[in-house]
Amino acid sequence: MPNSSSVSEFLLLAFTDTRELQLLNFGLFLGIYLAALLGNGLILTAVACDHRLHTPMYFFLLNLALLDLGCISTTLPKAMANSLWDTRAISYEGCAAQVLFLVFFFDAEFSLLTVMAYDRYIAICKPLHYGSLLGSRACAKMAAAAWASGFLNAVLHTANTFSVPLCQGNAVDQFFCEIPQILKLSCSDAYLREIGALVFSVSLLFGCLVFILVSYVHIFRTVLRMPSEQGWYKAFSMCLPHLALVTLFVSTGMFAYLKPPSISSPTLDVVVSFLYSMVPPAVNPLIYSMRNQELKDAVGKLFGYLLLHHK
Repeated sequence: MPNSSSVSEFLLLAFTDTRELQLLNFGLFLGIYLAALLGNGLILTAVACDHRLHTPMYFFLLNLALLDLGCISTTLPKAMANSLWDTRAISYEGCAAQVLFLVFFFDAEFSLLTVMAYDRYIAICKPLHYGSLLGSRACAKMAAAAWASGFLNAVLHTANTFSVPLCQGNAVDQFFCEIPQILKLSCSDAYLREIGALVFSVSLLFGCLVFILVSYVHIFRTVLRMPSEQGWYKAFSMCLPHLALVTLFVSTGMFAYLKPPSISSPTLDVVVSFLYSMVPPAVNPLIYSMRNQELKDAVGKLFGYLLLHHK
């Protein structure tokens, strides 16, 4: 019976066998990747260069942009290369690296979104304590904890997943290496340990989600008691982008990993994985910049600076 040590490579899902459609697929992925690089790169540069944005909210947003760049760079370059060179192969080590980094970036991002909910809660519900509770050292510790929790979770899941014997071949029904698809290749009952680890992680993520929801209940109760419409607008402009990110991230990710097998199909799996792995990193910068005048001004100033020096 072959086990995981006898598998030297995996075969990823091919979107199409037609060469023209493969090139079209490459162009689509390239456009999404460039949009994510541009949007998140602008946020990183604007926050780093504009001293007015050196606040806890934008510090966490900078970390979010870094995680988004890492997440989309884990899956898309390999998918683009496979479409361009008409191949499906990914090495065993490359597949393990994809699982490690994907879990790392996603878990760290959700932890960071939880920290950002705490930041919004303190800013709106306890503004007089904002400076003392969210100083630069406290923010650095919370961001480091988010990154560290993601890394530890990623090591746990990668070690569990790739210690499972594989008996069902090496064809992965996904365009990148994903834990549920790897487990489909495992021998009967050998995957139960990783299922247990997944349940533990989902429980922790559910706890984070409850914390976010409770924070927003308090936030909206405080906002509704504000006497001025300007106060309402400022509060909602700070909170709605974050709430939109959480909703997009949680809905697509939970559906991908927790949907019942009865509604699972290769096409649905690909669509859902596309939504949770590519859409958030590409649209997060747009969501945050749409309702954030400070960020718009900083990006506008950055463009003006670049145009001036280009001349």
